[in-house]
Amino acid sequence: MARSLNEWLWQHEFWLPPGITWEDMKESEEIHYPQPHHLLLSIPFALVLIVIRYFFERTVALPLSGKLGVRDKPRPKAQPNLVLETFYTTRCKHPREGELINLAKQCDLPVRNVERWFRRRRNADRPSVSKKFCEACWRFIFYIISFFTGLAVLYDKPWFWDHRECWTGYPQQPLQPSLFWYYLLELSFYCSLVFTLPFDVKRKDFKEQIVHHAATIFLISFSYCANYIRIGTLVMVIHDASDCFLEPTKIFNYMKWKKTCNCLFMIFSAVFLISRLVIYPYTVLYNTYYYSMEIFQPFLGYYFVNVLLMTLQLLHVFWSCLIIHMVYKFVLQGTMEKDMRSDTDESDKDEEVEKIKEKEKNGITHFSNNCIQRNGSQQQSNRTHLTNGHAKDR
Repeated sequence: MARSLNEWLWQHEFWLPPGITWEDMKESEEIHYPQPHHLLLSIPFALVLIVIRYFFERTVALPLSGKLGVRDKPRPKAQPNLVLETFYTTRCKHPREGELINLAKQCDLPVRNVERWFRRRRNADRPSVSKKFCEACWRFIFYIISFFTGLAVLYDKPWFWDHRECWTGYPQQPLQPSLFWYYLLELSFYCSLVFTLPFDVKRKDFKEQIVHHAATIFLISFSYCANYIRIGTLVMVIHDASDCFLEPTKIFNYMKWKKTCNCLFMIFSAVFLISRLVIYPYTVLYNTYYYSMEIFQPFLGYYFVNVLLMTLQLLHVFWSCLIIHMVYKFVLQGTMEKDMRSDTDESDKDEEVEKIKEKEKNGITHFSNNCIQRNGSQQQSNRTHLTNGHAKDR
């Protein structure tokens, strides 16, 4: 059964244009073509990247965060409570009002204390600023290396300047060693991101990130097997261009260098919007959809790769809307709004509000007591005792 499934999966009608078979893609001593089994190398390389990342974050990024003044805010810990902890882990992290009242009765605590416990417990699960800083440093290092590696590999390639060259001789386009290692680097990195998803910083667009990683891995893998190497390299370079500015923007934000962060964010916004909404559609989408049809007729692989490319474009539109909204707020207010994808601590706002309310109550009580005492003393001072024992107001 496995053999039948393998034969069905690798039918040349799925992967190659009409008239081309796998026999035409066999390697020789002089000519090498992409082979699907090459992709298996990405798994051990992804594990190597994870190990390198671990040591980089512990030995370089974390000490660097301390020297650059990145400090984690002190977070009050939630007191051990078996009932609340069981509800938190098995039911939900944001209980409703009725659930809070029931939990308060079970624990014999005020509802406000139960609310505070859940806030502190949720904050304990949120990543610290130093963790975010280390992650941003690692990604910044990779994107810089990847972007300039892509430029070095593609600078002298004809399809980098003339996009019609992406299809010259397709699919019988020999695989150059530099392109193979560039592909392996990118695929291994995104596989490592999938492996570390449970441990990385989770943002509000976590689901979109999963879709992005899955689409990227499928796109890289399929483009390699079907020898869409040339168009694939263009996609990777375009994506790395804006990411090189995003990660240092985060780094300076964690360092609280607001002016530098704002400048980098504006640069990132411009590069992202131009590269993802202008260059990518013309260089990649139009190229794959239209120019490729000058060489071969549509086939299943043609439709599949275009669906993956359009999925990436939809994600580009989603993130572009968030970026445009942040830029709009910046232009109007003059200050950069926090990253809407980030999940900030609740205790900073809610507990401060509670403290202010308590102070206000104490202040009102103290003020009213003073008024009572003052009025009482005034009333006593305004009354004089007469010799016959009767009091008389002055």
